[in-house]
Amino acid sequence: MRLNEVSYTDAEPIDGYGPGFFRIGGQVHQGAVVASPKGTQAWGGYEDHKILLDLAGDIDVLFVGTGAEIAHLPGDLRPQLEAAGIGVETMNSPAACRTYNVLLSEGRRIALAALPV
Repeated sequence: MRLNEVSYTDAEPIDGYGPGFFRIGGQVHQGAVVASPKGTQAWGGYEDHKILLDLAGDIDVLFVGTGAEIAHLPGDLRPQLEAAGIGVETMNSPAACRTYNVLLSEGRRIALAALPV
């Protein structure tokens, strides 16, 4: 078996998560976060559209982690993101973190907006 080291060139991977926090690129972030090629920053949740819309042109897909359980996005968020050219995939936060890391390792143009579990 051949093992290759995974390298992340565009953004930092999700190292871990737990009740109320995410560990991204070795740093602990309390509360909701956005991880993207622009770096990792606090996210104000579903009402904080601007931080997500500012990713237009830098990413193709945004993974939205909805916390411990999968939930629907507020009605106006998905249409705004899609109108800006950002595809949206919604899943619970653990699944979103895993998917984000896999696609990030492939060099895809992605970002993650996640609510803590």
